[in-house]
Amino acid sequence: MHWIAWPCLPPPDARSASSAGAVSAVVPGLPGTEAWWALRFTPRVARVDEALLLEVSTTERLWGGRAALLAQLHANAPPWGDTPSGDTLGADVAWQAARAGPKVGGAQAASMPCAALSAAPLATPFTTPFAEGPTAFQALALLRLQLAAEAGAVGGQRTAPHAHPARHAMPRRVPHDLPLHTLTALRPHVASLARMGCNTWGQLRALPRDGVARRLGAAALRALDCAYGDAPHQHTWLELPEVFALTAELPALATSADALLWSAHALLQALQAWLQARQQGVLALELAWHHDLRKVDGKPVPPWQALPVRTAQPTQALAHLRRLLAEHLARTLLAAPVNQIALRALETAPMPHASASLLPPTGRDGRSAQDDARSESWHQWVERLSARLGPEQVQCVALVADHRPECMQRWQPASQALALGGAVAGSQGQGGGLPASGPCALQAPDASLWPTWLLRPPQRLTVQGSRPCYQGPLRLLAGPHRLEAAWWESALSDPTADRADGPDAAGNATPSHGPAPGLVVRDYFVAHNERAGHVWVYRERLSQTAPSAQAPTDAGMPTRQDRWFLHGIYG
Repeated sequence: MHWIAWPCLPPPDARSASSAGAVSAVVPGLPGTEAWWALRFTPRVARVDEALLLEVSTTERLWGGRAALLAQLHANAPPWGDTPSGDTLGADVAWQAARAGPKVGGAQAASMPCAALSAAPLATPFTTPFAEGPTAFQALALLRLQLAAEAGAVGGQRTAPHAHPARHAMPRRVPHDLPLHTLTALRPHVASLARMGCNTWGQLRALPRDGVARRLGAAALRALDCAYGDAPHQHTWLELPEVFALTAELPALATSADALLWSAHALLQALQAWLQARQQGVLALELAWHHDLRKVDGKPVPPWQALPVRTAQPTQALAHLRRLLAEHLARTLLAAPVNQIALRALETAPMPHASASLLPPTGRDGRSAQDDARSESWHQWVERLSARLGPEQVQCVALVADHRPECMQRWQPASQALALGGAVAGSQGQGGGLPASGPCALQAPDASLWPTWLLRPPQRLTVQGSRPCYQGPLRLLAGPHRLEAAWWESALSDPTADRADGPDAAGNATPSHGPAPGLVVRDYFVAHNERAGHVWVYRERLSQTAPSAQAPTDAGMPTRQDRWFLHGIYG
């Protein structure tokens, strides 16, 4: 597993009462919306103390690797340092100092353990501190050290009453040298353990477990085991509500449409995060506002006023939704000053995703690879793609005029097919046939009975009571369809035929009773039983000297000299 610890805003109860645009959820028990943006990248997101913990081992490949995922996180995360400051959540994190301190760029992050754990350095500098680790608690501990070091470098003083000069030094060995205060469960015992000379995770882990459990409790010892990855830890994952409905208390009364739109920006950001995490687009939404007065000039004022907005297509674009609201609010007259707003999604639909180009951008005149691909002909695009990826990596299906099902089509490089003008060199290669003049050349009256899935090679079937068996005896439903082909191949033999040619014990040559080299003699049937369903089998006629043995009996059953194979499976 791989965890990423990301700094999060203080919870709503820790923020200042005067913070502008504080968003609260209407749905009871809904967590703060500041963490919804992370659910776009992984479904495993947990809010632990002052950080978001993201488990990305199962999703980083979908984003192009760990380095690309980190770049996406930094590009879509809320800006670090532009959010309202709050009270200190931990004893070692000064949010005010961290907010005013310098940003942790790519050059500074290279010397930190979190950057050392990254898969590859990124080209863009990071402005938000983050940490990575094999467990959630290790990543959280490294993030706390980063935030504390950043705050201490700006404030010029210790960020916690019990901190000492070496407290925020980045550890050389992770997790053994991590300070005890970076693990939440050990914070109440930091002072007592420091008097014993125990300051790091490794030193505490070296103590006798029974004594540690009696002195600190089983919960602290289990938290240490979870931090090392020796015990599982059950997180409470964030979940999105099924219906988007949020309200926001305004910091001041809004008396104009511009003020109302400015206050709705935080709700629109939450809506965008909700839509991106659910891969949905909004078709209809409703912005409502609560009036602060009950009467204006002696006339009653309704408590709420709503403005529905619809879009032609599902969208997640924040700028587009903001422009639509601005156009509608410009024609709306507020009946009274507004002290509260609410945003609700009325109708959503799956977001259609555009297919990205297989080719990287060319950078010519600002044109993308998709634009270049649309402007050039098919054969030019195939030639360019084959030159870039290799001829064997770009192949197409070529039809072959051959009655054998396994030889009716083959894969060949697309550039070769273009060079031949669409004709197939069927006589070249193993098991070659005649070139097909077109799709109609391979159509047969009984083509509708052919299965969609062929076995390569065909599977030999057992015979019980003169009946082929595949997961039980098979009942023949249709057939036989006789096939005699490949007589022109004098040097090749059927790969499914067991040849009996060869000298006997006395050295004399024994005659072969199988088909001639290259000759395929089969009778195809559609068979069925309850377990296998409908299958496509064929009977291979072995004897060439006894024609009567090749003919089926009245019941359609083979003679003892025939062999059966499973060649196709129906859906």
